[in-house]
Amino acid sequence: MKNIYTYCLLALLPLLAASCGQREVTDDMADSVKLQLLDINIERDPDNPELLAARARVLLNLQRLQEANYDITRALKENPENLEYLLLKSDISFANGNIEESYRTLEDAERLYSDNQEVQLKLGEITFYSRDYDRSLRYLSNVTERDGNNRTALFMKGFIYKEKGDTASAVQLFRRVCDKFPDYSPAFEQLGVLYASVNNPMAVEYLTTALNLDPSNTNTMYALALYYQDRQDFEQAESLYHQILDINSNSADAWHNLGYMELFYYKDYPRAIEYFTKAIESNSQYIEAYANRGCAYELNGETTKARADFENALSINATYQPALEGLKRIK
Repeated sequence: MKNIYTYCLLALLPLLAASCGQREVTDDMADSVKLQLLDINIERDPDNPELLAARARVLLNLQRLQEANYDITRALKENPENLEYLLLKSDISFANGNIEESYRTLEDAERLYSDNQEVQLKLGEITFYSRDYDRSLRYLSNVTERDGNNRTALFMKGFIYKEKGDTASAVQLFRRVCDKFPDYSPAFEQLGVLYASVNNPMAVEYLTTALNLDPSNTNTMYALALYYQDRQDFEQAESLYHQILDINSNSADAWHNLGYMELFYYKDYPRAIEYFTKAIESNSQYIEAYANRGCAYELNGETTKARADFENALSINATYQPALEGLKRIK
């Protein structure tokens, strides 16, 4: 009965639209229902830019990007200076992988609305993802000068300073985000990573806080596990690597690092080989796993297999020094 009822309801939609005029599309509707209503309304009023833009947004949500681009282009033809349409056009182009067109659209928006914060933020974001950090900083600074508590702009600026090697500025900005937004786990994670890089035990506090806020974040788990591993707290590191594998059994890095500890600290070569093999199965181009498995085979007396792994590593990078040194040792 349910399927028949649904079919009948959908069949009635065109009749309802014809008898009552345009049906209003509301936010609580499913995208599929929105699309059906918008199709009906646009058939009745094909050049209405508001309807075209609304359908473009739904199509973007449904990842029907070519259709979304067609609709928003038509909407902009009717109203070329509409900020909402320009921003949506940029989003659709970005989702479609056309970064240059997305950026050009935002530049058009900036010429018309130079003081608009959303335009500046989107320009900062797109140049950030393009790794044009100097330009991104200029846009993001335009945002933070007007709104010193804009979380996205502050976080991105902190990440850019981290990438540029200005650790002090990065820490200052990430701390500011943590203070203003204590439930935002990425800022705590980044602070933890920065403190870990300078061997500061505060790394544990920030990474643990990030994990408490987002318990399934394997990137945070990995950063904390690596911190423990580097300080030879292998029990803690192993526990975290296994937690990662419980979530993602194909985590090549987790398998590799478990193998690394077995090889260099526990001297359990068969188990190291097992873990490195898992890493290679997860990532066939994992050059460190090939070289380290070669070392494990070498120390386990399996010279032929060791040679094959060193050669596999060199097939990925012919100048990879650990593999070259491994071949020298066993010849």
